[in-house]
Amino acid sequence: MNATKLSGLLERFFTDRLMRQRQVSPHTISSYRDTFRLLLLFAKQHLRKPPARLALEEIDAPLIVSFLNDLETTRKIGARSRNLRLTAIRSFFHYLAYEEPAHAAQIQRVLAIPGKRCAKALVSFLDRPEIDALLAAPDQRTWYGRRDYAIILLAVQTGLRVSELTGLRREDLHLEAGAHVRCSGKGRKERCTPLTRQAVMAIKSWLQEPGNDREWLFTSAHGSRLSADAIQGLLAKYHQTACQRCPSLAKKRVTPHVLRHTLAMQLLQSGIDRSVIALWLGHESVETTQIYLDANLALKEQVLAKTAPSEGVWRPFKAEDSLLAFLRSL
Repeated sequence: MNATKLSGLLERFFTDRLMRQRQVSPHTISSYRDTFRLLLLFAKQHLRKPPARLALEEIDAPLIVSFLNDLETTRKIGARSRNLRLTAIRSFFHYLAYEEPAHAAQIQRVLAIPGKRCAKALVSFLDRPEIDALLAAPDQRTWYGRRDYAIILLAVQTGLRVSELTGLRREDLHLEAGAHVRCSGKGRKERCTPLTRQAVMAIKSWLQEPGNDREWLFTSAHGSRLSADAIQGLLAKYHQTACQRCPSLAKKRVTPHVLRHTLAMQLLQSGIDRSVIALWLGHESVETTQIYLDANLALKEQVLAKTAPSEGVWRPFKAEDSLLAFLRSL
Protein backbone atom coordinates (compact mmCIF):
# COMPACT_ATOMS: atom_id res chain seq x y z
CA MET A 1 0.00 0.00 0.00
CA ASN A 2 1.30 3.44 -0.93
CA ALA A 3 2.26 5.75 1.91
CA THR A 4 -0.21 8.53 2.71
CA LYS A 5 1.36 11.97 2.73
CA LEU A 6 0.91 13.76 6.05
CA SER A 7 1.33 17.37 4.88
CA GLY A 8 -1.88 17.62 2.85
CA LEU A 9 -3.95 16.06 5.63
CA LEU A 10 -2.56 18.41 8.24
CA GLU A 11 -3.12 21.48 6.05
CA ARG A 12 -6.75 20.48 5.42
CA PHE A 13 -7.24 19.81 9.12
CA PHE A 14 -6.34 23.42 9.93
CA THR A 15 -7.98 25.18 6.98
CA ASP A 16 -11.12 23.06 6.46
CA ARG A 17 -11.82 21.38 9.79
CA LEU A 18 -10.74 23.99 12.34
CA MET A 19 -11.12 27.30 10.51
CA ARG A 20 -13.97 26.75 8.04
CA GLN A 21 -16.13 24.03 9.61
CA ARG A 22 -15.66 24.48 13.36
CA GLN A 23 -14.60 28.17 13.23
CA VAL A 24 -12.46 27.77 16.34
CA SER A 25 -10.90 30.77 18.06
CA PRO A 26 -7.47 32.16 17.10
CA HIS A 27 -6.24 31.01 20.52
CA THR A 28 -7.12 27.39 19.68
CA ILE A 29 -5.48 27.67 16.28
CA SER A 30 -2.23 28.96 17.79
CA SER A 31 -2.26 26.26 20.49
CA TYR A 32 -2.79 23.44 17.96
CA ARG A 33 -0.22 25.00 15.61
CA ASP A 34 2.44 25.01 18.33
CA THR A 35 1.67 21.39 19.21
CA PHE A 36 2.19 20.16 15.65
CA ARG A 37 5.29 22.30 15.14
CA LEU A 38 6.85 20.59 18.16
CA LEU A 39 5.66 17.14 17.02
CA LEU A 40 7.02 17.59 13.49
CA LEU A 41 10.38 18.80 14.77
CA PHE A 42 10.54 15.78 17.08
CA ALA A 43 9.66 13.44 14.18
CA LYS A 44 12.28 15.11 11.98
CA GLN A 45 14.95 14.48 14.59
CA HIS A 46 14.01 10.85 15.22
CA LEU A 47 13.04 9.74 11.73
CA ARG A 48 15.69 11.82 9.96
CA LYS A 49 13.13 13.09 7.49
CA PRO A 50 11.92 16.63 6.70
CA PRO A 51 8.33 17.24 7.88
CA ALA A 52 7.03 17.83 4.33
CA ARG A 53 8.05 14.28 3.39
CA LEU A 54 6.60 12.50 6.41
CA ALA A 55 3.97 9.83 5.85
CA LEU A 56 0.91 9.40 8.04
CA GLU A 57 1.97 5.84 8.82
CA GLU A 58 5.11 7.17 10.54
CA ILE A 59 3.18 9.26 13.08
CA ASP A 60 2.08 6.27 15.13
CA ALA A 61 1.24 5.80 18.80
CA PRO A 62 4.78 4.90 19.96
CA LEU A 63 6.20 8.04 18.31
CA ILE A 64 3.52 10.25 19.88
CA VAL A 65 4.07 8.75 23.34
CA SER A 66 7.81 9.32 22.96
CA PHE A 67 7.11 12.91 21.91
CA LEU A 68 4.91 13.56 24.97
CA ASN A 69 7.50 12.00 27.29
CA ASP A 70 10.20 14.13 25.68
CA LEU A 71 8.19 17.28 26.37
CA GLU A 72 8.06 16.37 30.04
CA THR A 73 11.77 15.64 30.32
CA THR A 74 13.33 18.30 28.10
CA ARG A 75 10.82 21.15 28.37
CA LYS A 76 9.78 20.29 31.95
CA ILE A 77 6.08 20.69 31.18
CA GLY A 78 3.48 19.52 33.68
CA ALA A 79 0.67 17.01 33.27
CA ARG A 80 -1.84 19.70 32.27
CA SER A 81 0.33 21.00 29.43
CA ARG A 82 1.02 17.44 28.31
CA ASN A 83 -2.69 16.73 28.18
CA LEU A 84 -3.31 19.90 26.15
CA ARG A 85 -0.79 18.74 23.55
CA LEU A 86 -2.43 15.32 23.47
CA THR A 87 -5.86 16.93 23.00
CA ALA A 88 -4.65 18.69 19.85
CA ILE A 89 -3.23 15.44 18.46
CA ARG A 90 -6.42 13.54 19.27
CA SER A 91 -8.48 16.19 17.46
CA PHE A 92 -6.39 15.63 14.33
CA PHE A 93 -6.77 11.85 14.53
CA HIS A 94 -10.53 12.13 15.05
CA TYR A 95 -10.52 14.07 11.78
CA LEU A 96 -8.41 11.32 10.15
CA ALA A 97 -10.98 8.70 11.20
CA TYR A 98 -13.30 10.20 8.57
CA GLU A 99 -10.66 11.11 5.99
CA GLU A 100 -8.52 7.96 6.13
CA PRO A 101 -10.64 4.98 7.28
CA ALA A 102 -8.01 2.61 5.86
CA HIS A 103 -5.78 3.63 8.78
CA ALA A 104 -8.42 2.85 11.41
CA ALA A 105 -6.18 0.57 13.48
CA GLN A 106 -3.38 3.15 13.70
CA ILE A 107 -5.88 5.91 14.48
CA GLN A 108 -7.53 3.94 17.29
CA ARG A 109 -4.17 3.21 18.90
CA VAL A 110 -3.38 6.93 18.95
CA LEU A 111 -6.82 7.83 20.32
CA ALA A 112 -6.32 5.25 23.07
CA ILE A 113 -3.27 7.06 24.47
CA PRO A 114 -4.38 8.04 27.99
CA GLY A 115 -4.05 11.50 29.43
CA LYS A 116 -2.02 11.98 32.59
CA ARG A 117 -3.83 12.38 35.86
CA CYS A 118 -3.00 15.62 37.65
CA ALA A 119 -3.89 17.23 40.92
CA LYS A 120 -6.75 19.70 40.77
CA ALA A 121 -5.98 22.75 42.86
CA LEU A 122 -8.78 24.70 44.50
CA VAL A 123 -9.72 27.85 42.61
CA SER A 124 -8.31 31.10 43.92
CA PHE A 125 -10.62 34.05 44.57
CA LEU A 126 -10.66 37.37 46.44
CA ASP A 127 -12.79 38.31 49.43
CA ARG A 128 -14.54 41.65 49.88
CA PRO A 129 -11.68 43.60 51.60
CA GLU A 130 -9.26 42.38 48.91
CA ILE A 131 -11.62 43.46 46.12
CA ASP A 132 -12.03 46.90 47.71
CA ALA A 133 -8.25 47.28 48.03
CA LEU A 134 -7.73 46.36 44.38
CA LEU A 135 -10.40 48.81 43.21
CA ALA A 136 -8.86 51.57 45.33
CA ALA A 137 -5.40 51.06 43.79
CA PRO A 138 -5.83 52.95 40.45
CA ASP A 139 -5.23 56.70 40.71
CA GLN A 140 -8.47 58.06 39.27
CA ARG A 141 -6.99 61.53 38.90
CA THR A 142 -5.28 60.23 35.74
CA TRP A 143 -6.64 58.95 32.41
CA TYR A 144 -4.98 55.57 32.93
CA GLY A 145 -6.33 55.28 36.47
CA ARG A 146 -9.92 55.97 35.38
CA ARG A 147 -9.64 53.46 32.54
CA ASP A 148 -8.09 50.78 34.74
CA TYR A 149 -10.67 51.28 37.51
CA ALA A 150 -13.46 50.71 34.97
CA ILE A 151 -11.70 47.58 33.65
CA ILE A 152 -11.22 46.02 37.09
CA LEU A 153 -14.73 46.90 38.24
CA LEU A 154 -16.29 45.46 35.09
CA ALA A 155 -14.20 42.29 35.36
CA VAL A 156 -15.04 41.62 39.01
CA GLN A 157 -18.75 42.41 38.63
CA THR A 158 -19.42 40.55 35.37
CA GLY A 159 -16.94 37.65 35.42
CA LEU A 160 -16.01 38.20 31.76
CA ARG A 161 -13.06 36.25 30.40
CA VAL A 162 -10.07 38.39 29.48
CA SER A 163 -10.68 37.80 25.76
CA GLU A 164 -14.30 38.90 26.21
CA LEU A 165 -13.18 41.97 28.16
CA THR A 166 -10.65 43.13 25.58
CA GLY A 167 -13.10 42.40 22.74
CA LEU A 168 -15.86 44.68 24.04
CA ARG A 169 -17.07 47.34 21.63
CA ARG A 170 -19.15 50.40 22.40
CA GLU A 171 -22.06 48.85 20.52
CA ASP A 172 -22.02 45.88 22.98
CA LEU A 173 -23.18 48.13 25.84
CA HIS A 174 -26.75 48.84 26.91
CA LEU A 175 -26.64 51.35 29.76
CA GLU A 176 -30.30 52.31 30.12
CA ALA A 177 -33.03 50.32 31.93
CA GLY A 178 -32.02 46.66 32.14
CA ALA A 179 -28.34 47.59 31.72
CA HIS A 180 -26.21 44.77 30.34
CA VAL A 181 -23.20 43.99 28.20
CA ARG A 182 -23.25 41.57 25.26
CA CYS A 183 -20.19 39.47 24.50
CA SER A 184 -19.09 36.52 22.39
CA GLY A 185 -17.42 33.85 24.51
CA LYS A 186 -15.97 30.37 24.07
CA GLY A 187 -17.35 28.47 21.12
CA ARG A 188 -18.54 31.78 19.67
CA LYS A 189 -21.57 31.67 21.94
CA GLU A 190 -23.13 35.07 22.61
CA ARG A 191 -24.53 35.97 26.03
CA CYS A 192 -25.78 39.03 27.88
CA THR A 193 -24.45 39.84 31.35
CA PRO A 194 -26.26 42.33 33.62
CA LEU A 195 -24.47 45.41 34.91
CA THR A 196 -24.69 46.86 38.41
CA ARG A 197 -25.48 50.52 38.96
CA GLN A 198 -21.87 51.07 40.05
CA ALA A 199 -20.55 49.53 36.82
CA VAL A 200 -22.96 51.59 34.69
CA MET A 201 -21.81 54.82 36.35
CA ALA A 202 -18.13 53.91 35.86
CA ILE A 203 -18.62 53.03 32.19
CA LYS A 204 -20.67 56.15 31.46
CA SER A 205 -17.96 58.26 33.07
CA TRP A 206 -15.30 56.47 31.03
CA LEU A 207 -17.19 57.00 27.77
CA GLN A 208 -17.18 60.75 28.41
CA GLU A 209 -13.38 60.87 28.44
CA PRO A 210 -11.91 62.93 25.57
CA GLY A 211 -11.07 60.78 22.56
CA ASN A 212 -13.25 57.85 23.64
CA ASP A 213 -15.21 57.76 20.39
CA ARG A 214 -13.39 54.73 19.01
CA GLU A 215 -14.72 51.25 18.24
CA TRP A 216 -13.24 49.41 21.23
CA LEU A 217 -14.44 50.10 24.77
CA PHE A 218 -10.99 49.88 26.36
CA THR A 219 -7.98 51.08 24.38
CA SER A 220 -4.38 52.09 24.84
CA ALA A 221 -3.38 55.76 24.86
CA HIS A 222 -2.80 55.39 21.09
CA GLY A 223 -6.33 54.11 20.49
CA SER A 224 -5.49 50.47 19.80
CA ARG A 225 -7.32 47.54 21.35
CA LEU A 226 -5.86 46.37 24.65
CA SER A 227 -4.24 42.95 24.67
CA ALA A 228 -4.65 40.22 27.27
CA ASP A 229 -1.04 40.84 28.36
CA ALA A 230 -1.84 44.52 28.93
CA ILE A 231 -4.75 43.58 31.22
CA GLN A 232 -2.53 41.16 33.12
CA GLY A 233 0.19 43.80 33.39
CA LEU A 234 -2.07 46.46 34.90
CA LEU A 235 -3.50 43.93 37.37
CA ALA A 236 0.01 42.99 38.48
CA LYS A 237 0.83 46.67 39.03
CA TYR A 238 -2.27 47.36 41.10
CA HIS A 239 -1.84 44.10 42.98
CA GLN A 240 1.42 45.41 44.42
CA THR A 241 -0.23 48.68 45.41
CA ALA A 242 -3.24 46.96 46.97
CA CYS A 243 -1.02 44.70 49.10
CA GLN A 244 -0.04 47.75 51.16
CA ARG A 245 -3.69 48.32 52.08
CA CYS A 246 -4.69 44.65 52.37
CA PRO A 247 -1.71 42.40 53.34
CA SER A 248 -3.66 39.17 52.68
CA LEU A 249 -3.41 39.94 48.96
CA ALA A 250 0.32 39.28 49.08
CA LYS A 251 -0.41 35.56 49.39
CA LYS A 252 -2.64 35.53 46.32
CA ARG A 253 -2.07 35.77 42.59
CA VAL A 254 -4.38 38.27 40.89
CA THR A 255 -5.27 37.51 37.27
CA PRO A 256 -8.31 38.20 35.08
CA HIS A 257 -9.44 34.62 35.70
CA VAL A 258 -9.14 35.07 39.47
CA LEU A 259 -11.54 38.02 39.17
CA ARG A 260 -13.89 35.72 37.22
CA HIS A 261 -13.66 33.14 40.02
CA THR A 262 -14.33 35.91 42.54
CA LEU A 263 -17.63 36.81 40.90
CA ALA A 264 -18.66 33.15 40.77
CA MET A 265 -17.92 32.69 44.47
CA GLN A 266 -19.90 35.81 45.38
CA LEU A 267 -22.91 34.49 43.45
CA LEU A 268 -22.60 31.06 45.06
CA GLN A 269 -22.31 32.49 48.58
CA SER A 270 -25.39 34.61 47.89
CA GLY A 271 -27.41 31.45 47.30
CA ILE A 272 -27.58 31.66 43.49
CA ASP A 273 -28.28 28.29 41.87
CA ARG A 274 -25.41 26.63 40.01
CA SER A 275 -27.35 26.55 36.75
CA VAL A 276 -27.74 30.34 36.88
CA ILE A 277 -24.02 30.79 37.61
CA ALA A 278 -23.15 28.54 34.65
CA LEU A 279 -25.43 30.61 32.41
CA TRP A 280 -23.94 33.88 33.75
CA LEU A 281 -20.34 32.77 33.14
CA GLY A 282 -21.02 31.13 29.79
CA HIS A 283 -20.06 27.62 30.92
CA GLU A 284 -20.76 24.73 28.57
CA SER A 285 -22.05 22.58 31.42
CA VAL A 286 -23.41 23.25 34.90
CA GLU A 287 -20.90 20.69 36.17
CA THR A 288 -18.12 23.21 35.48
CA THR A 289 -19.34 25.26 38.45
CA GLN A 290 -18.57 22.31 40.74
CA ILE A 291 -15.07 23.77 41.26
CA TYR A 292 -16.63 26.68 43.13
CA LEU A 293 -18.52 24.37 45.45
CA ASP A 294 -15.28 22.52 46.19
CA ALA A 295 -13.50 25.77 47.09
CA ASN A 296 -16.33 27.32 49.12
CA LEU A 297 -15.23 26.63 52.69
CA ALA A 298 -17.81 29.05 54.14
CA LEU A 299 -20.64 27.10 52.53
CA LYS A 300 -19.26 23.83 53.88
CA GLU A 301 -19.05 25.33 57.37
CA GLN A 302 -22.70 26.40 57.14
CA VAL A 303 -23.70 22.85 56.22
CA LEU A 304 -21.62 21.46 59.09
CA ALA A 305 -23.26 23.85 61.56
CA LYS A 306 -26.70 22.55 60.56
CA THR A 307 -25.66 18.95 61.11
CA ALA A 308 -26.83 17.57 64.45
CA PRO A 309 -24.00 15.95 66.46
CA SER A 310 -24.37 12.20 66.66
CA GLU A 311 -24.85 10.49 69.99
CA GLY A 312 -21.54 8.72 70.44
CA VAL A 313 -21.43 5.40 72.27
CA TRP A 314 -18.24 4.41 74.05
CA ARG A 315 -17.07 0.88 73.48
CA PRO A 316 -13.98 -0.81 74.97
CA PHE A 317 -11.04 -1.44 72.64
CA LYS A 318 -10.83 -4.86 71.08
CA ALA A 319 -7.79 -5.94 69.08
CA GLU A 320 -8.49 -6.68 65.42
CA ASP A 321 -7.76 -10.03 63.85
CA SER A 322 -4.08 -10.02 62.76
CA LEU A 323 -4.81 -11.12 59.18
CA LEU A 324 -7.53 -8.50 58.71
CA ALA A 325 -5.21 -5.88 60.19
CA PHE A 326 -2.52 -6.84 57.66
CA LEU A 327 -4.94 -6.53 54.74
CA ARG A 328 -6.22 -3.19 56.01
CA SER A 329 -2.66 -1.86 56.17
CA LEU A 330 -1.95 -2.52 52.49
